[in-house]
Amino acid sequence: MSRHIPQKYLDFHDRPRPLVAMENRWSSGTSTGWHAHPRAQLLYATEGVMVIHADSGAWVVPPNRALWMVAGLRHTVTMSGDVLMRTAYVDQTAIPDLPAESCVINVSPLMRELLVEAVRLPPEGELSPRDRRLIALLTDELRAANTLALHLSMPEDDRLRPICEALMARPDDPVSADEWAHSIGVSARTLQRLFAHSTGMTFSRWREQARLLAALSAIARGDKLIDVALGCGYASHSAFSAMFRRHFGVPPSAFYP
Repeated sequence: MSRHIPQKYLDFHDRPRPLVAMENRWSSGTSTGWHAHPRAQLLYATEGVMVIHADSGAWVVPPNRALWMVAGLRHTVTMSGDVLMRTAYVDQTAIPDLPAESCVINVSPLMRELLVEAVRLPPEGELSPRDRRLIALLTDELRAANTLALHLSMPEDDRLRPICEALMARPDDPVSADEWAHSIGVSARTLQRLFAHSTGMTFSRWREQARLLAALSAIARGDKLIDVALGCGYASHSAFSAMFRRHFGVPPSAFYP
């Protein structure tokens, strides 16, 4: 995996404005490396898929969705497919009532165009009345955006973490909850209780979410849907499509623009 960290973003942290935006292109497989920002960050890609890992879990962010990331969150971003990324850095002390937790949001057509315009604003100098209204409307759209369940929580429990890492590495792993429970010396009921306490999900729900996020990255790479289905542990394309529709309301072939 290649690694490239553009230094340009460092120039945007100390601006006096409450919101500044920039644009970058990243090649497939590029990773930013682990870092954090003193401001909150809105990550949006019009092309390609971003996979964001933090200590607490992971997000997969496809086109026309964005990740709202709170200030100070240590993370790394990996590109699945070539990515055109627009990033807004937001001072939450100056702009109130923004999301208190990191989350994936749906990007409306209006928000998309506002981000395009925000990137064009010069980072220095006095804002015109029009530009101030643009930033105000962008933050209003951010407050009103719907969140999407594209987060995969990582447990702090040392017994569960190796299980989760194995399932993320091998989404098609067929090992049952009973077998995983036996491998760490607990009952199946205890395993379910540990998952619920550490991740807020049952074992089967966590595994399905891991498979879903792996599928989004694979589809973005251009993999055939039948290969994605089998690679994520589904016996057929129809079974995979049914799961996908249950989460997003559309088949996998219609998810990406």
